[in-house]
Amino acid sequence: MGKIGFLAISGLLISVVSCNSPKEEYQLVWQDEFDYTGLPDSTKWDYDQEGNPHGWGNNESQFYTKALKENAWVKDGKLHITAVNEPYEDKEFTSARLMSKTDWKYGKIEVRARLPKARGTWSAIWMMPGGWTFSDGNWPDVGEIDIMEHVGYDLGVVHASAHSKDYQWQKGTQQTGTIDVQGVDTEFHNYKLEWSADTLKTFVDDQQYFTYANEGLGVDKWPYNKPFYLIMNVAVGGEWGSVEGIDYIAFPQTMEVDYVRVYQK
Repeated sequence: MGKIGFLAISGLLISVVSCNSPKEEYQLVWQDEFDYTGLPDSTKWDYDQEGNPHGWGNNESQFYTKALKENAWVKDGKLHITAVNEPYEDKEFTSARLMSKTDWKYGKIEVRARLPKARGTWSAIWMMPGGWTFSDGNWPDVGEIDIMEHVGYDLGVVHASAHSKDYQWQKGTQQTGTIDVQGVDTEFHNYKLEWSADTLKTFVDDQQYFTYANEGLGVDKWPYNKPFYLIMNVAVGGEWGSVEGIDYIAFPQTMEVDYVRVYQK
């Protein structure tokens, strides 16, 4: 609401309305600072296991476990998501795939993390539509937002992508940006998404390297007008992660997460 002032002219008192409303700013609406010890906070995170029997559609080599300390554990102010070289069920490795119990429509998502480096690792920070599960299928028509993807054989090259019915990697049409990040495995960096009705923008620290603008051509190209939830995982192998094989003796491999913060206007 604008401010009301008064202006006197020739004995008349005239009301004046100023419309200099404050600019909308991002406000913190959800966070996990990992300032505790133990399993990930069960009020904020769940474990995604549904695609284990199917290799998650990518022929991945890991089995994602539930509430297993060696795969997902918080200590020293950091979340550790660890892929371990050990047979489980019919897979060669175990790991964890955490998904937020909250979803959001638009906002800024910021994850500060240090990534694994071994050949065969495929770490990711990404988003899928609220309520969607692996058994629903209909991927990528429903939409996917990749804030960060990194494969160990291509150390330091970080990817961000937007997948939809018309823009997907199987067709080679996905909307993608890449950036070289020094010390991706030795230092923490901020992986960020700014998402509005008009654009998707991704950053590493404060450097923007990917923008996808809403073309106004419908849901087949822009299915990003609904709430999405956050996923963090370390996969092993798969169609992308194992392009140059898997360095079995380099495991265990961990993605450390310092914090997750979600802002909205």
